Amino acid sequence: MEESSSRNTNYSEDEENEELSSRVWIESKKLWRIVGPNIINRLAGYSMTVITQAFAGHLGNVELASISIATNIIVGFGFALLLGMASALETLCGQAFGAKRYHMLGTYMQRSWIVLFFCCILLLPVYIFASPILKLMGQSDDVAEQSGMVALWLIPLQFSYAFQFPLQRFLQSQLKNSVTLWFSLAVLVLHAVTSWVLVYELDFGVVGAAMALDISWWVWGLGLFWYVSSGRCPQSWAGFSMQAFSGFWEFVKFSAASGVMRCLEFWSYRILILMTGSLEKATLAMDALTICMTISGWELMIHWAFLVGTGVRVANELGAGNWKATKFAAMVSMAESVFIGLCICVITIILHDKLAYIFTSSTDVVQEVGQMSYLLAMAILLNSIQPILTGIVVGTGLQAWVAYINLFCYYIIGLPLAFVMGWIRHLGVSGIWGGMIFGGTAVQTVILAIVLIRHDWEKEAQKASQRAKKWSTPNPDNQIQEHK
Repeated sequence: MEESSSRNTNYSEDEENEELSSRVWIESKKLWRIVGPNIINRLAGYSMTVITQAFAGHLGNVELASISIATNIIVGFGFALLLGMASALETLCGQAFGAKRYHMLGTYMQRSWIVLFFCCILLLPVYIFASPILKLMGQSDDVAEQSGMVALWLIPLQFSYAFQFPLQRFLQSQLKNSVTLWFSLAVLVLHAVTSWVLVYELDFGVVGAAMALDISWWVWGLGLFWYVSSGRCPQSWAGFSMQAFSGFWEFVKFSAASGVMRCLEFWSYRILILMTGSLEKATLAMDALTICMTISGWELMIHWAFLVGTGVRVANELGAGNWKATKFAAMVSMAESVFIGLCICVITIILHDKLAYIFTSSTDVVQEVGQMSYLLAMAILLNSIQPILTGIVVGTGLQAWVAYINLFCYYIIGLPLAFVMGWIRHLGVSGIWGGMIFGGTAVQTVILAIVLIRHDWEKEAQKASQRAKKWSTPNPDNQIQEHK
C-alpha cells in the first residue's frame, strides 16, 4: 500500500510539473510574440543614436560630448515625456483589445497624437535656448555652443517621436509586432548609410549626424502610418474621427501620469551627465559616463521590450478578467528577463577593458570606462528586474502613484547620494553614477516589488473592465464582429 501511495504521489508530481511546463511554454510563446520583434525594434531605434554618437566620437572628444549632450539631455528631456505619455496606450489599447473593443484603439491613438504634438510645441524653447541653458548649468562654452547648434537641427526628431510612439503602441497591442520589426531593420540600414554620406562624404560633421537621425526617424514613422492607413488594420483603424476629442481631458490626465512616471526616472540620469561638467577633467568624465550609460541603455532596450510585452500581456489578461493569468504572465516575464540580464552582466565584466573602443580611440576614455565596468554590470542586472515591474504597472494603469515612488527614489535619495559620493567622498564620476544606481534604481526596484506583491489583482481586473466600458462607445460593426 505504501509503495502504491508513493507511486501515485510521484505520478501526481510529474503531472503537475508537466502541466506547469506546458503553461510556461504557452505563456512564453505569447510573450515572445511581442518581446522578440520588440527587442529588434528597440535595439534598432537605439542603435541609430549609438551610430550617431560613434560617428561623432571619431570626429573628436568635443564632438562626442556635444552630440551626447544634445541627444541625451536636450532631446532626452522631451523623449522621456513623450515616451511616457505614449505608454498610456499600452494600458488603454491593451485592455481595449483584451475586452474586444477594437474600434477604440484607433481613437486612443488619435488622442495620443494630439496630446503629444501639443507637448512638442511647448518643448521648443528648450531646443532654441539650449546653449545658454547648458552654460548656466556649468558646461564649457565650446561644448555648450556646439550642443545648442546640434539641438536646433534635432527639432524635427522630437516631432517624429510624437508621431511614431503612438503608432508603435497601437500595433503592438494588436500583436502586429512583425511590422515594426521589418521597418526598424530597414531604417537602421538607411541610417548607417545616411550618416556615412552626410558626415564623411558631404563633410557636414555633427550637423550631418543630427540630420541623419531626423531623416531616419521620420521615414520610420511614415512607413508605419502607411501600413496602418492602407487597410491592414480594418477593425481598429477607420480613419480620422472627431471621436478622438470625446473624453479628451480624462485621456490627458492619464497620459500625463504616464509621462511623469517615466520622466522622473529618465531625467534623473540625464542630470548626472550635467553634474559631471563640474568635475576636474570634465570632458573625459562626461565621455566615460555617456559611453557607460549608452551601453547600459543599449542593453536596456532588451528589457524595455520585456516591459512592453509584460504591459501588453497584463493589460490583455486584465481586460479579459483573468487575474490569475495576469500574475502568471508577470512571473514568466520576470524569470526570462533576469536570465538574459545575468548573461549580459557576465559578458560585460569579461570585456570590461574593450567596450569603449566602439565609441572612441582615446586610451584615457577607454581606461576610465574600464574602471566603471563593475557599476555598469550592476546597472545591467537591475535593468533586467525594474522594467518588468514597470511593465506590470503600465498594464494595470497604476502610473500615477508610481510617479511618487520615482520622485522619492531618484530625487530624494538618488541624486543627493550621487552628490555625496561624487564630491564629498571624492569618488568622481564613478561615485556620481554609483550613488544613483544604488540610491535610485535599486531602492525603486525594492519598493515596486513589495507593492506589487501585495497588490489585489482580482480587484484590478474589475477596474480594467470598468475603464474599458467608461472610455468606449458602442460600435455596431464591432458588435457584429464580436458576435461572430
